[in-house]
Amino acid sequence: MEASRWRQLSCLLDQLLELPEPAREQRLLRLRADDPGLAEDVERLLAHERDSHEFLAQPLWTAPPEDSRAGTRVGPYRLLRALGEGGMGEVWLAERADGLYERQVALKLLRSGYADPGLRQRFSREREILARLQHPNLAQLLDAGVDLDGQPYLALAYVEGEPITEHCQRLALPLERRLQLMLQVCAVVSHAHANLIVHRDLKPSNILVTVEGEVKLLDFGIAKLLDDDHGKPPAHPPTEARAFTLHYAAPEQVRGEPVSTLTDVYSLGVVLFEVITGQKPYRLRRHSDAEWERSILEVQAPRASAVMARVAGAGGEQAGAARRLSRRLRGDLDTILLKALQKEPAQRYASVEALAQDLRRFLEGRPIHARPQHVGYRLRRYLGRHRWGVALGTMAVLALLALALTALWQMQQARREVARAQAMQDFTVGLFDRAAGVRHGSFDLRQLLATGQQRGEAELRDQPLSLAELEGVIGRLRIGMGDYQLALQTLDRQRALLEEAGEVPPTLQLEAVTQRGRALRMLGRSRDCVTHLTPMQALAAEYRLRLPAAVAEYHTQLGRCQQLLGYRDEARGAFEQALVLRRDVLRDTPGTSESLADLAALDGDDGRAPAALAGYRQALQLLQAGDTVRYPQLIALRRHMGETLAAQGDLEAAEQALQLAAHDAVGLYGPDHPETLSIRRLRALLAMQRGELAQAQVQLQQVHQLTRQALGEQHRDTGLTWHALGRLALARGDSATAIDDFARAVAIWRQPDCVGLLPQGLYDLGEALAHAGRWQAALGALHEGRQWQAAQRGDDDAAVQQADRRMAEMVSAHGDPHQAGEQLAALMRRVDQAGPASAGLHRALQLAWARNLGRMGQTVEARRALAPLLVGDAADLDSRVLRWRARAAMAELDCGTAPARARAALGQLQQELQAQWPQGGRLRQEIGQARESCGSAQVAAVP
Repeated sequence: MEASRWRQLSCLLDQLLELPEPAREQRLLRLRADDPGLAEDVERLLAHERDSHEFLAQPLWTAPPEDSRAGTRVGPYRLLRALGEGGMGEVWLAERADGLYERQVALKLLRSGYADPGLRQRFSREREILARLQHPNLAQLLDAGVDLDGQPYLALAYVEGEPITEHCQRLALPLERRLQLMLQVCAVVSHAHANLIVHRDLKPSNILVTVEGEVKLLDFGIAKLLDDDHGKPPAHPPTEARAFTLHYAAPEQVRGEPVSTLTDVYSLGVVLFEVITGQKPYRLRRHSDAEWERSILEVQAPRASAVMARVAGAGGEQAGAARRLSRRLRGDLDTILLKALQKEPAQRYASVEALAQDLRRFLEGRPIHARPQHVGYRLRRYLGRHRWGVALGTMAVLALLALALTALWQMQQARREVARAQAMQDFTVGLFDRAAGVRHGSFDLRQLLATGQQRGEAELRDQPLSLAELEGVIGRLRIGMGDYQLALQTLDRQRALLEEAGEVPPTLQLEAVTQRGRALRMLGRSRDCVTHLTPMQALAAEYRLRLPAAVAEYHTQLGRCQQLLGYRDEARGAFEQALVLRRDVLRDTPGTSESLADLAALDGDDGRAPAALAGYRQALQLLQAGDTVRYPQLIALRRHMGETLAAQGDLEAAEQALQLAAHDAVGLYGPDHPETLSIRRLRALLAMQRGELAQAQVQLQQVHQLTRQALGEQHRDTGLTWHALGRLALARGDSATAIDDFARAVAIWRQPDCVGLLPQGLYDLGEALAHAGRWQAALGALHEGRQWQAAQRGDDDAAVQQADRRMAEMVSAHGDPHQAGEQLAALMRRVDQAGPASAGLHRALQLAWARNLGRMGQTVEARRALAPLLVGDAADLDSRVLRWRARAAMAELDCGTAPARARAALGQLQQELQAQWPQGGRLRQEIGQARESCGSAQVAAVP
């Protein structure tokens, strides 16, 4: 069947299969009258669809067998893992296995079971093509051959990168950088054309960007050699499987016509459109191949500026950026894209080099060749390219007038500043004159601020800058008092005043934006904070040395919002900029201490607790060495130190730091301030670590209620108190309550601003579900938490490895111990490579390994693995708990052969726990369950 006939049938089938039976019959009646032959073909296909459940479902290739090919050899290479599948083969990460040299490569093989008889010919053609091409932006061909089984292979340089569209979207690259990347693509495609080769399948997944920002072009699997012998018959009939990617195909490819270098020009136009806008050129009425073909063949590509204007009109967070991009695309870039996407090849750019030349001319501000060279157009481009020279010439002509206008403006500005300062002085004196008569002890700062705000809005109505400055001061004071919502409302009023005022001093602009971002962060709206602060980066860079204090505070608040969203690299850059300004320019000791503490907090987020603790101590030493101590900063610093020390197991030092922080916080803020509540929550968790569960419960219940009242039900800190209550319930053996509390915390932390906390919430929810006997649900929660944390920190993070250990233990207890053994062995090898830093995790893995050996009946080996865990110093609570669990596991090994002795040992262990750790109810309950089931067919496991 000819390709055009099949396209017509495909379109009709798409429509008829979506219609109900009566409407389908009516449509067939009309079709029989118009084209009986076509109607007969369609009815035959519809009948086949009714008779077979596998109509059009049989793939062209058969899937490889389920057992993985990883570890097998192809020629001199060993396959490591699959990287992906393309139109003609499989791509594997492989390593040289014959000992000649060590190098990882991307090994391209024919896909297993592929039915296309011409595939080997196309595979050979790709080898020939790649051998002819040498370009820095092309994946290099390293080796090629056929192994002993007749399997042809290509060994290419392994490229670690991501598709160009994903790279641009993830980094939110500016337009200029995106066009520079596309110029690299044009260069390598032009090189291929110079060697008489057409790629024919240009698409983002074949254009990778490495971590160094370099483009690599892949996959010449369907490339066409222009110097092929034209007398040869085509290797594939018109009805062969479509090898190109339809979304990026040129009209001549869809029609089955001969391709040329202009085919690649069209595909580059589609890729360029998507790289710039994030959208594909065509809007479909329905998603089907037939609709794609219709759009490519019949629908004129829209202007990119119109597409972005439509995105901006839809609203959302990206509306502003889409509107700015639409303005930049209007004109030259619209013209470049439309010319590249012309339906007729003759109307496109004559070559890829011509397209690249116009892109370079756009970047240089020169007239592009695709537009008519009118005088006005060329003049605008000339002025844009030489704007500084033209501006200097104009300034020279108008110098005398500018000097006179500047002197007049400075005089008016000075008068305005004097009037503003006098108005602020009169307002402040009048405000405190009214407060002077207030009886000592009844002074209400909140009432004073409310009164002052009302007076200011009445008395400074005709001086918007003075009123805006007053609103900023009141908003900042309200942030310090913990009234975050009122502070944001006040700063919103300041923002409106500044927009009305027009010309605003840079200092006031930076301070207003910085404090509003700070209020958004305190309310748990970190994403809004980053969106609000980011546009001011240009102003901050401009006034970096003239306003170093304001710029340093701006970078500090921006970095803290980025840190909460998990953008640790961006946050580190912001904190380091603030540190340089405070330490080297301002010589500000308290400010330097604050920036050091921010960087230490990032080290803690990255799992480098010793580095974080060293940073906090350096910041504390600097702060205490100064003439004055900033209490808010000192309180926050001690809170961070206490939390880090507790995570390190130094409970005594943690308690000292948190006790000092709590004393200062109550004195400065009061007992109900969010900062005070955070410290009280950490002290309650510390009491829980010491085993003082009753004291921890009283404190956590109070903190929980006060936090909900102060910050609301959906704030991240409210999630922290739910999480702390869940940990307490789990420690007391109340699994049902723990599940409910952890689930509430997880629900809050699923908000985009809180996903950094989500993995730990899911881990603890899985632990509670496991203790409730809900193993499948527990595995699901642990797996989801592990996926989130691995995406944020990588597979080698300690918390990720703890989740792997816990899941392996569940598989051991309730699934297949042999499978669990393989998982634990692999995990132990990974942890061993981390060295002494993972000693605690290594001991926990050793306990899990020993218990798994016991489940497999290898009692002697299990005892040997448990023996090292029963000796040595167990100073901290975590070490003692691990030893108790190891003793319980050792006793359980006797349950099958000497149940009486095992029950006696478990009973003795219960009594010892009661005496040494009265609050450890959950562990005693687990050991009791093991004792009751000892001697039965299945012994309860102590996790």
